[in-house]
Amino acid sequence: MNPPLPQPQLLLAWYDRHRRVLPWRDGSRPDPYRVWLSEVMLQQTTVAAVGPRYTRFLARFPDVDALAGAEWAEVAEEWAGLGYYARARNLHAGAKALAAQGFPRDAAGLRAIPGIGPYTAAAVAAIAFDEAVVPADGNVERVVARICRVETPLPAAKKRLSELAQGWMAAAAARARPGDFAQALFDLGATICTPRSPACALCPWRGGCAAQAAGVQAELPRKTPKAARPTRHGTHFLLRDARGLVLVRRRAEKGLLGGMLEIPGTPWRAEPWAEAEALAHAPLSGLRWRRLDGEARHGFTHFELRMALLAARLPGTAEIPGHAWMDPAAARTAMPSVMHRLLTLWDGAAGQDAALRETGGAGTQEPSQ
Repeated sequence: MNPPLPQPQLLLAWYDRHRRVLPWRDGSRPDPYRVWLSEVMLQQTTVAAVGPRYTRFLARFPDVDALAGAEWAEVAEEWAGLGYYARARNLHAGAKALAAQGFPRDAAGLRAIPGIGPYTAAAVAAIAFDEAVVPADGNVERVVARICRVETPLPAAKKRLSELAQGWMAAAAARARPGDFAQALFDLGATICTPRSPACALCPWRGGCAAQAAGVQAELPRKTPKAARPTRHGTHFLLRDARGLVLVRRRAEKGLLGGMLEIPGTPWRAEPWAEAEALAHAPLSGLRWRRLDGEARHGFTHFELRMALLAARLPGTAEIPGHAWMDPAAARTAMPSVMHRLLTLWDGAAGQDAALRETGGAGTQEPSQ
């Protein structure tokens, strides 16, 4: 039995009335650079988080030439806090190629640009250049799985779901407005056909939804259970000098969080670090390092990170090769969110010390950190 073929004109009529108001949809002809930027930012990040960051990023890098001409440190600073930093690297690499040759006008040409994958290529091609392709993100996969009642779990079902979605573009109404049709699918999944408690009564396609007819819409798409994430451990060293500046360093260009600023520390590994062992990685020896209570935790896609924090204060200041001193507020702005966990741990300890000094408690002397 063939899966149901929904009517694109119903979805487009719904989209014309209910489309989301987003910074990258300003009513003008979609600009490929802005479409590309928004799609990269939206990967694994919520619309609410992306909105203000998109506007700020665009103010700093208003076009592909500005992004291509920027130093990586500038791009990394502007991306800090958005997570998944490989996206920023791919964006920067792609900008260099696009500044040299211009934007290809189809998905095949866009896929040849460094850092642009099949989904992003399809999104830019459909929205900016009206190519009749459907970019299948998580929202689209969920809509297709429910409309067609695809029971195969993800990720095994991805290819089939993408093929089904692309088949919908064959309808004349969809081909007449491919960019709008793609965005209508995004909006339907984001606002109506949501992961939990889908609002089926408001869906323009409810009459042709096989999952809704069978009462299994909330169960689809099925997903293969994920394996438990392993845990890694690290110890980091928060050092301040007499000026109140904090010591930072830049991570290696390649690898996780490549090129981002960090609080110096040990490598991240499966076994916890004994304090004496970790101190061999301290940025400066001969100091009185104090271990702060608690630990900072951060979840990456493939592992859970637990970090201890040792703090010290340098009576004067010193040049430390491979490191730099920064104002704490500026450092926080430029650092990825995993480092914010450590700074929050430090903030809590500093607040406890201040309270002790005010009450005449055990910590009345200036703390060593």
